[in-house]
Amino acid sequence: QVQLVESGGGSVQSGGSLRLSCAVSEYFSVRSSMAWFREVPGKEREGVACIDGHTNYAYVDSVKGRFTISLDIAQNTLYLRMNSLKPEDTAVYYCAAAGPEYCTFDTRYYDYWGQGTQVTVSS
Repeated sequence: QVQLVESGGGSVQSGGSLRLSCAVSEYFSVRSSMAWFREVPGKEREGVACIDGHTNYAYVDSVKGRFTISLDIAQNTLYLRMNSLKPEDTAVYYCAAAGPEYCTFDTRYYDYWGQGTQVTVSS
């Protein structure tokens, strides 16, 4: 049973920083992509950042220059560094694994998901 366990969420003030972690229980092919998504009540799950097997990165426009995705293959851990946080970043953040060879924010293409971690940014 593959498990993705997220941590690092919490409550911060606007302008603050957080680092999310996603520990994966088994190694996936380096040719697969991993990503972070977020979800707020009443809205569809939104892709935030992605890294693929060709070391391509993708970010949603609203987080470019503020968020950084990284992967520690030795530790089987995916990270999301979030700086200059804004109230509109408030959401439940999910990591996703075993995606396609190239980055996508289409949720249908990821086989495994974490349980989610809450990020709350106050103004």
